[in-house]
Amino acid sequence: MSKAIKNIIMRDYKSRVSMGTDQPKDAVLISIRGVKAVDTTKLRGTLAKKNIKITVIRNSLARKAFEGSSLSALTDVLSGASALAYGSESVVEVARALTGSIAKFPALELKGAVLDGTLFKGKAGVEELSKFPTKDEAIAQAVTLVVSPGRKVMGQVKGPGSNIAGIIKAIEGKLEKGEAIAVK
Repeated sequence: MSKAIKNIIMRDYKSRVSMGTDQPKDAVLISIRGVKAVDTTKLRGTLAKKNIKITVIRNSLARKAFEGSSLSALTDVLSGASALAYGSESVVEVARALTGSIAKFPALELKGAVLDGTLFKGKAGVEELSKFPTKDEAIAQAVTLVVSPGRKVMGQVKGPGSNIAGIIKAIEGKLEKGEAIAVK
């Protein structure tokens, strides 16, 4: 293969994974060797509904293309037939989708994943990553942690106030009916 063709392929790898940004996004490295062609099409279709793409890569060209980026951590697991799964909102969602697909496609091999330059090696690493919260889930958890003490304080302040409001409402009801109010 000529050097010009290799450069074109490496540029293609970078452009696919970076999705319009300067820096490549995070990704999951898989092997679809052993998965039948029909099953591969089904897998790609299932993942495409979640905006996840799969690109079969050449290991040596991928090493060069990802040099100096967060994806360079994948060089440790780049061996044999490899494909890159990427897309969606975060690599956590990609990992969740792939770990969920293992039951339907047992020949699918999870080699590793990268999140912010950190390598999650092998099937265990990808499964661990799939349990992480996504960005939106992490923000929701943080907001809950920030709001929770305020909610408790409001409950403590509101509790006695609602008791007093109930007593005043009962007094008001008795006065409207013309009943006497007993003071103790």
